[in-house]
Amino acid sequence: MFINHIVEINYICIYKKLLIMALEVIISKTINVPCVGFGTYKLTGETCIKVVEEALQFGYRHIDTAQYYNNEEAIGTAVKNSSLDRDKVFITTKIFPTDFSRMIPAVEDSLRRLQMDRVDLLLLHWPSDDKTNSIAIEGLNQALNKGYTKSIGVSNFNIEKLKKALKEAPIICNQVEYHPYIAQQKLLTFMKKNVMFMTAYSPLAKGRVFKDAVLENLARKYNRTIGQVVLRWLLQQGDISVIPKASSAEKIKENLNIFDFVLASEDMKVISCLSGDNRITNSKWSPEWD
Repeated sequence: MFINHIVEINYICIYKKLLIMALEVIISKTINVPCVGFGTYKLTGETCIKVVEEALQFGYRHIDTAQYYNNEEAIGTAVKNSSLDRDKVFITTKIFPTDFSRMIPAVEDSLRRLQMDRVDLLLLHWPSDDKTNSIAIEGLNQALNKGYTKSIGVSNFNIEKLKKALKEAPIICNQVEYHPYIAQQKLLTFMKKNVMFMTAYSPLAKGRVFKDAVLENLARKYNRTIGQVVLRWLLQQGDISVIPKASSAEKIKENLNIFDFVLASEDMKVISCLSGDNRITNSKWSPEWD
């Protein structure tokens, strides 16, 4: 009984050590970002509160939201309901293009809903035309100077728009769709050269990865789930955070449990060979992709 108790304690200690070592990835000298975040798109109300509370309980420390998701208030409530200090949870929110002309009031609206005095990362949700983008980026700078956010970035920007944004503000992040079926190497290479990190949304291709025979074979090889293999593939590319969404406790836990194995270089290449231009998310705000 005593030996089993020691084994159990050791397992818990190792698990906690893996989380501590791997959840925080140092992106620059000014920001630490937990590399596995929790996506909340289409989670609202009491369901959102419950699921986010579970995610925080299981060890997530990075929650992604947006004005457009209509769940900022629920997320703020979930964080308040947890026993965690605010500084222990990395919060990202996004401002939609329709509010680019009123950035500061829009950010203040988000903070009221989140019940917080600042977020950790503030993003432009989609690009607009160059003139409107410039107005919005100036708003990001103002939000940064006011202490409304610790850092600023963009989402769904192509390289051309990203270059222009970098000339106007200390952009550190671009959140884009990235999974095995879409090539993002060109964009990722550009971002790494400019000391930025990529946040990959829809990292599991909205469930499409679970029907892939190639990924199924790799999952068997590593004795992991397909989702775990794909998330591991993304993180091993470096300077990437992922924000998978899950609603069941099993999946929430599973997506976080990816730090005690490493994909071989040849298997990384196998997954990369699945890529093409199979974009799932399209919007009227979408830029012309590289």
